[in-house]
Amino acid sequence: MKKLTAPAVSAAEQHLNAMDRRHFLRGLGACIALPSLASLVPSRALAAEAAQGLATTATGAPLRTAFVYFPNGAIPATWWPTGSGADFKLSPTLEPLAALRNRLQVVGGLDHLNARAGADGGGDHARGNGVFLTGVRLNKSATDIRAGISIDQAIANKVGHLTRFPSLELSCETERRSGNCDSGYACAYQFNLAWRSATAPMAPESNPRLLFERMFGAGAHGARAENAQRRMQARRSVLDFVNEDTRLMQRRLDTTDRDKLDQYLTGIRDVEVRIQKAEQFGPNIDPNQPTPNGVPQSHGEHIALMYDLLALAFKTDTTRVATFALAHDGDNRSHSEIGVVEGHHDLSHHQNNQERIDKISKIDRWYAERFAKFLQQLEEARDIDGNSVLHNTRIVYGSGNADANRHSHDNLPVVLAGGGGGLLQTGRYVQHGGKPMSNLFLTLADQAGATGLERFGDSTGRLGNV
Repeated sequence: MKKLTAPAVSAAEQHLNAMDRRHFLRGLGACIALPSLASLVPSRALAAEAAQGLATTATGAPLRTAFVYFPNGAIPATWWPTGSGADFKLSPTLEPLAALRNRLQVVGGLDHLNARAGADGGGDHARGNGVFLTGVRLNKSATDIRAGISIDQAIANKVGHLTRFPSLELSCETERRSGNCDSGYACAYQFNLAWRSATAPMAPESNPRLLFERMFGAGAHGARAENAQRRMQARRSVLDFVNEDTRLMQRRLDTTDRDKLDQYLTGIRDVEVRIQKAEQFGPNIDPNQPTPNGVPQSHGEHIALMYDLLALAFKTDTTRVATFALAHDGDNRSHSEIGVVEGHHDLSHHQNNQERIDKISKIDRWYAERFAKFLQQLEEARDIDGNSVLHNTRIVYGSGNADANRHSHDNLPVVLAGGGGGLLQTGRYVQHGGKPMSNLFLTLADQAGATGLERFGDSTGRLGNV
C-alpha cells in the first residue's frame, strides 16, 4: 500500500507521511490509505483556531458540518422510531443505522413553515428544496430569484478560510435546468441546496471526476500538484489581461454599463481570492489513486462514489462544510435495482394505497442504507484526537417535505448524526414539539464558531436539548 504524497509539503500538510493504514477510501476503483488527521494541520494552527472558537472541538480536532438531502419526504409510519429518549427502537426505514445508533439522534418536531403553500399555491417540491437550508420564504417566479443565504454558507463565511475550500457542494443530479420547474418556481430553487446570498445559489458538482480534480488536481498521481499550479498560473495570466482590459473599457462606459461591469468584476475578484487562498495552502494533496472516470450509470453507485469523496474531503481537511443533494425534491427516477420500477415522485402521491406506500418505504430505507455506509466510513477513521472522524462531525440528514402525499412541511424527517466533538447528545430520539428547523441551524452555527447570528431564516431562538 503506497502512501499519499504531496510535493513541497505545505504547513497544513507537513506530516502527511504519518499514515493510519487501517483506514481506506473505497469506491474510486481501488483502495488507498488515508492520512492520519494529526498530519493535516500543525498543532499550533489548531491551537490558534481553537482560541478563536473556529470550527474545532474541545480537543482541537477539526469540527466538520454536512447537510445531506433526500427527496420527496418519507412515510411517517415507517420513518419515526418508537419509544423516546435513549429508550427508543429504530423504525424499519432507519434500521440500517442500528450499528451507529449511539452516534446519532433522530430529531422530531422541527418545521419549515415558510415551505407551506400559503397564498403561493403549488410548488411544494421547489419550496421543500429551497427552504431546507435557508428557512426563508421564496419568491415565486421563474426569473426573479430570491431566497436567502443558506446555513452552510453562513458557517463557511466564518470558518471557510481555515481550509483549502470554504465549502463543497455535491449533487447526484447530472442535468442543469433553468426557467420554471415547479408550478412557477425557478429551477434554481429545486436544484440547489446552498445559497451564497438571496440571489446567488452555489451550483453543486455532480461529476465525481471533476470533483476529484477540483480537490486534488488533474492528471496521474505524481503530476497533479504541478498541473494544478500551472492552471493557477494560467488563470492569473487571464485575470491580469481581463483587469487591464476592463480598466481601459471603463473610461468609455456610461453609469449603467459601469454598474453591469462592476457586477462582472465582482465575480473576477472572487476568482482572484480563491487563487490567493489556494496558494496559501501550498501544493495539492496528491492521492495515489486513479481519477474517477465520471458519472456512474447506476444511481446507487453514483451516490456511493460522491459519499466516498465527501468522506475523503473531511478526512483530509480539504473542507469542513459541505452539502450533498442525493436527488432534488420531486425526483421521479425509478429504483429498479431494488425492484421499484415506478417513479419515486409518482409513488409519493400514494393516496393511502398500501402497495405504493410499501414501495416508497423501500426507497426511503435504500437511501438510509447508503447514508449508513457513509457514516461507517467516518466512524472507522481516526481523528487527530484519537476519536473517530464521525465523533467530530455534525451531519443533518433530512428532507424538506415531511409527507409528500400531503405536501406537509412540519415534523420533518431528520437525523442528526455525529457527536460534534462531544457537543451533541447522541443515542436518542427526541421530539422538539413544533420548533423552527432554523433554530437547530443557529445552534449548529454557534458550535462551529459562527457566532453573532441573532436570527436565521424564521428562527425564534436557539434549539436546546441537542
